[in-house]
Amino acid sequence: MSNENTTNKTADASGAAQDWSRFDAMTEQERHSAALSDPEAQPLTPEDFRRMKRTPQVSVIRRALGLSQEEFAEKFLIPIGTLRDWEQGRKAPDAAARAYLVVIGRNPSAVAEALHPNAA
Repeated sequence: MSNENTTNKTADASGAAQDWSRFDAMTEQERHSAALSDPEAQPLTPEDFRRMKRTPQVSVIRRALGLSQEEFAEKFLIPIGTLRDWEQGRKAPDAAARAYLVVIGRNPSAVAEALHPNAA
């Protein structure tokens, strides 16, 4: 395996503080112009935003309900491994799962009741 595209240099680990004085001295317009002039860090365009998929944040929904991963998985019949994969970004929910998460986020009690009709 070739290492021709790697470097042995490491980031400065000295913990030295970044000097922000030049940045702080810039106006908002100057900061914006400087950002636009960097070809490797262009801001997102409205077209970029239209192409992006909005994915429900599983951990945000789960935490808002006050549930552990295990409790959320059991309550909404989602395999615990799948839930963890979603939360840790190893996998993304497919279209059906995204829709299911939206419904859970909007009306969790109705989903739980539909899945567990005999629960008290």
